[in-house]
Amino acid sequence: MAELVDHLAELTGFRDRELLDVTLVSALRDLLRPRAVAIYRSVGEAGHERWLTRARLQAGELAARADPGWVDLESLPAHHEHPARLDAFRRQSIVQLPGPVHLTLFPVATDRESLGVMEVESDAPLDERDQRLVMSILRIYRNFQGLLDYSERDTLTGLLNRKTFDESFMKAVAEPTLPPPEGDAEDRRTAAQRCRYWMGVIDIDHFKRVNDTYGHLIGDEVLLLLARLMRASFRFDDRLYRFGGEEFVVLMRCTDAPAAALALERLRVHVERHLFPQVGHITVSIGFTELKRGDTPSGAFERADKAVYFAKGQGRNQVRHHAELVASGHLEDDTKIGDVELF
Repeated sequence: MAELVDHLAELTGFRDRELLDVTLVSALRDLLRPRAVAIYRSVGEAGHERWLTRARLQAGELAARADPGWVDLESLPAHHEHPARLDAFRRQSIVQLPGPVHLTLFPVATDRESLGVMEVESDAPLDERDQRLVMSILRIYRNFQGLLDYSERDTLTGLLNRKTFDESFMKAVAEPTLPPPEGDAEDRRTAAQRCRYWMGVIDIDHFKRVNDTYGHLIGDEVLLLLARLMRASFRFDDRLYRFGGEEFVVLMRCTDAPAAALALERLRVHVERHLFPQVGHITVSIGFTELKRGDTPSGAFERADKAVYFAKGQGRNQVRHHAELVASGHLEDDTKIGDVELF
């Protein structure tokens, strides 16, 4: 019992979701002594879902293994390649698969969504007591994820909120920029995606007019639907935020400025074409900038925000790159990188 309490205390001691998953598989490895424990998350668009390894720990291993967040989706196993996982995920119930290595699969979910499955490999089937133990720990995991969601997410849209932005931003700018590795084009593309981060600021055009004309309830519905369009437009590892009002932010990895512009343009087109109930069609103005080592959240936001206001002054409903606007003479670069002011 003391060992279980210690593991539960460790499990709820983190605010980092990746560490939370690693702690979860470590706890179950120590408590059950199986061959291996792993958490697999379902990622990708509907009809093209893949299995992302969040944490996998085998007997005797000191550290859990996981797929990087920037992994190419096409390199991950498709849903149908693991039918037992898919069965547990869709039914949201325990699935057991006997064999030389016995598999027991548990659904992993939060109050907001079904995340994936936990897979336990063992020499013998897990008995009813062990299954109850795993399900009880997963309920604690679910409740703790709910507490994290409550503190980290915007209550209306479910996107990340402003106070969670700074930590993600500092992780992004602290990641070292490495030279392209030797190897094929795919290796170089993956390395480039890992090392370059971009920040986009998205602002709804004439949103005050929506609230004044249709009321704040309809305005809230517009915000909620825009958040859904953002989730559909960006990749699973891009981080989406609502900063307040009609202002949204995305942190994403892309190979270069054209790739970042293309991702943001995809959102702009999706919004322009979407028919919002009662309101009809709306548009968004978007500005973006590359994150640099030594950047500050306020400095990067200011650059992207200036590009947004330039877009609004040029007719709205467009995507603008801050560096291009500076290079063309449309904006002056008076932002700061660390303690150095650039002119």
